[in-house]
Amino acid sequence: MARRIMFVQLKTGYDVDRGPSWIGWVDFNRSWGTARFQGRELRRAPGFDSNFYDVATGEEFWLSGPKRDRTDTRYGPATTVVEDDAREAYESFLDGAPLPGRERG
Repeated sequence: MARRIMFVQLKTGYDVDRGPSWIGWVDFNRSWGTARFQGRELRRAPGFDSNFYDVATGEEFWLSGPKRDRTDTRYGPATTVVEDDAREAYESFLDGAPLPGRERG
């Protein structure tokens, strides 16, 4: 599985870009069609406001790479929780380092 630090936002049940969001580690399968985050199994789904859904609950999520300028939500401001186990790598990324696993792009 590929492991990446990602921006993850819950879309179901919230106005556009007002759902809770996190910066954390996400594990993807080889085809990048399934992701695991916080014990959830997320599957890729084509959509405008979401690109993954929770297999167990049907809740929709947006997953993307984090942005250095912290403008991850389209219509922010929004408070994004940085998970403790991702904090060091994420802060290094904000300081200019490449994200782990993305050193070549």
